Amino acid sequence: MDYHSAFSGMKVVDLSGGVAGPSCAMMLAQHGADVIKVETPHNGGDWSRILGRTYQDHSAFSLYGTLGKRSLALDLKTDEGKEILWRLIRGADVFIEGFKPGTIQRYGFGYDAVSAKEPGIIYYSISGFGQTGPLAARPAMDPVLQAFTGIVTENKGEHDGHPHRIAISLIDMFSGLLGFQAIATSLYVRREQEVKKGRFIELSLMQGGAMLSVIRMIANYLERGVTQRTSMPNGVFNSADGQINITMVRPTDWRPFCEAIEEVQLLDDPRFSTHPARAANLDELYTELRPMFAARTTAWLSERLTAKGIMNGRVNSYEEFLQEEQVAATGIMSWLAQPGLPELVPMPNIPGLPPFESGTKRAHAPTLGEHTREILAGHGYSAAEIAALYEKKVVAGGK
Repeated sequence: MDYHSAFSGMKVVDLSGGVAGPSCAMMLAQHGADVIKVETPHNGGDWSRILGRTYQDHSAFSLYGTLGKRSLALDLKTDEGKEILWRLIRGADVFIEGFKPGTIQRYGFGYDAVSAKEPGIIYYSISGFGQTGPLAARPAMDPVLQAFTGIVTENKGEHDGHPHRIAISLIDMFSGLLGFQAIATSLYVRREQEVKKGRFIELSLMQGGAMLSVIRMIANYLERGVTQRTSMPNGVFNSADGQINITMVRPTDWRPFCEAIEEVQLLDDPRFSTHPARAANLDELYTELRPMFAARTTAWLSERLTAKGIMNGRVNSYEEFLQEEQVAATGIMSWLAQPGLPELVPMPNIPGLPPFESGTKRAHAPTLGEHTREILAGHGYSAAEIAALYEKKVVAGGK
């Protein structure tokens, strides 16, 4: 064992789909576990494969969540499919499922059934609203939970005042990391046990969203829905050639800020000369500042603000971000070849692990059922039995 393969020798059976569950299992694969991704052979497999623009068996949503895994396309609605899954579970360390609550039990693979055969297994369920309660059966994705947990209402447009969802899969990705830490710490505890004891772990996107927004949630609750406005000019401002974000947190930032943008007359303006005054006249302050920013370039503003210790950053597109010198200097990105993709794709490297390299198992996002034959053979199925399973459409994929 080393730092790059903490979970080497462990087997994970991953039945989750979308982003939150698969990204959790992907992290286990990146740390050395053999993660078998079980997905339906019908309708394109894991539904993350068909979200947005597709590239043969992949979309941008599925590339990240499948990295380093082996894919088995399996029809769990058949008796043969269920028997295959039981073989996979034999000797497994982790079982992950993300079906609507009650579904996995109907298939016969609820925690009680699985733990009866594998008492040491770590069983992880991820859902939208949780396994119990009046909303448990409701389908939900990241945008729904952003709205439900209060995140959307905080993200109002400056011009339209309308609540907007945050475009990235915010709750999904955070929930994936929460699931990973829960499973990883469970495996750490279990490693010290003479008799391996499994456990059931549950996470909902609702809980993930609540944890993600906890600071704003507490502030909003204590201030009864009217969060105290900051007296500093924080936010995104139009410049002469783009936009710039400015973030100020201390009252003492005011003087260096005015000096940086060469508008020192603001220091003597009674509307803005003190911290309480700026808080009381924040809208007027912004009215004064906007044309000042609009008359200067982003580079001019950034250079002077940085020199004065004022936090700032140019508003980039993703493509502009990838071209930033700082990104290259820190080595946080790798560029990977993936099946079906017409060009190399950017992939952030994972802290604590070596950079991704195209052609390695860690850096490969499998196609639907790419490893079906390999996995079946490794679990005791003969060539004739495998051929029969393909013939009956119990399994699919692979060469």
